[in-house]
Amino acid sequence: MAVDYAVIIIYLAGMLAMGWWGMRRAKSKSEFLVAGRRLGPGMYSGTMAAIVLGGASTIGGVGLGYQYGLSGAWMVFTIGLGLLALSVFFSARIARLKVYTVSEMLDLRYGGRAGIISGVVMWAYTLMLAVTSTIAYATIFDVLFDLNRTVAIILGGAIVVAYSTLGGMWSITLTDMVQFVVKTIGVLLLLLPIAVIKAGGFSEMKAKLPTEYFDPLGIGGETIFTYVLIYTFGMLIGQDIWQRVFTARSDKVARIGGTVAGTYCLVYAIAGAVIGTAAKVMYPTLPSADSAFATIVKDELPVGVRGLVLAAALAAVMSTSSGALIACATVANNDIWSRLRGVVSRGGGAAEGEHDEVKGNRVFILVMGVAVILIAIALNDVVEALTVAYNLLVGGLLVPILGGLLWRRGTAAGALAAVSVGGLAVIGLMAAYGILANEPVYYGLLASLSVYVIVSLATKPTDAAVLAAWRERLAGRGADTVEPVNEPATT
Repeated sequence: MAVDYAVIIIYLAGMLAMGWWGMRRAKSKSEFLVAGRRLGPGMYSGTMAAIVLGGASTIGGVGLGYQYGLSGAWMVFTIGLGLLALSVFFSARIARLKVYTVSEMLDLRYGGRAGIISGVVMWAYTLMLAVTSTIAYATIFDVLFDLNRTVAIILGGAIVVAYSTLGGMWSITLTDMVQFVVKTIGVLLLLLPIAVIKAGGFSEMKAKLPTEYFDPLGIGGETIFTYVLIYTFGMLIGQDIWQRVFTARSDKVARIGGTVAGTYCLVYAIAGAVIGTAAKVMYPTLPSADSAFATIVKDELPVGVRGLVLAAALAAVMSTSSGALIACATVANNDIWSRLRGVVSRGGGAAEGEHDEVKGNRVFILVMGVAVILIAIALNDVVEALTVAYNLLVGGLLVPILGGLLWRRGTAAGALAAVSVGGLAVIGLMAAYGILANEPVYYGLLASLSVYVIVSLATKPTDAAVLAAWRERLAGRGADTVEPVNEPATT
């Protein structure tokens, strides 16, 4: 295991080095929060794929393959579909807005009255997303070093908080590119073929497993539908995803780069399910499906390769964790704290002001990071925490965000009603039916849509000047948040 340990330690040290390098570039608010809006298609595709394919997509995707066979790919597959839909239909418009948060977009569209409530809902979502990613460190470091759960969470969380605080989005972008390469090599190029070969090939897998393991719909139609509602639609509206769209240097980069990343996710989904299916052949009686990834890596891979694949799992967790952390801190600072202080700034300030904003955002990342680590230590159930996050996001924010982009008649009152009613309905229904039930997101979304349409039609249309300014921003004009580009674009 000495070689495997060396691989992991070199990888973790590299993450910290990337954080230090990123700090040298993050000199303004735009640089710190959205990498100066300068990413080209290569870096954009890699970082977007890295953030959406986290520990749940890697360890959880293999676990679903172990439990259901090839149909276990559906969870990650719907994530890829959501990213494709975002990239093809919405990313160009989102990139042209030149904002920092989803709530700023809602303020622009509805006239400045929808932001703080939506900010609280989005903050809760990004916080829980960061927590679930941080909890996953315990599983990986337990396999690597047999560490205590609390120590493992503190170690993994501290590294992510360190490089995220140092360089913001530049550090996260640089580390995500490394993580994307490590995941591609570790999971797709090494673990996938080795697992299939160790299982005896596809013919042996089909001979040893029930036929439903090779049924594309074996996981169940209702489950697939729920995945679409939660993950496909969740990809369309999450702050962690939008903040990556904001990093694109043009709407064309956002559209093409996101399409490439979404296609990569579809391949990754199938690979995870195949690996899990192979694990079922080799280890038919594992106590937990989620242990399939760690078991096959620990028992079947040679020294050195094992370290690289475990680094790939660590990369998957870190990329999602860091993306959720900076999104959580951005929302907390820009959408909640600044509004509570009565400071709502639309534009970039002088260099001194921008420098102060970088310091302020660093403080928020550090504070949110410590909070995430403490909550992760206190919580045990990753699935429940992730379900709460996505139920709140989809039930509370999907309708007002997509409604604002697609329906001219939607109003601020309708948006506020949709966020409030949808969010409260989801919370109440989770209390009544249980956190893991499907009903909360179904009925919560329906309630949000109903009140959005009814209240919007019953109230005065959005002011013509607000809509005119909104159309200008959608066209890429009228934004005063873009800083002068003094460095070449990053490809």
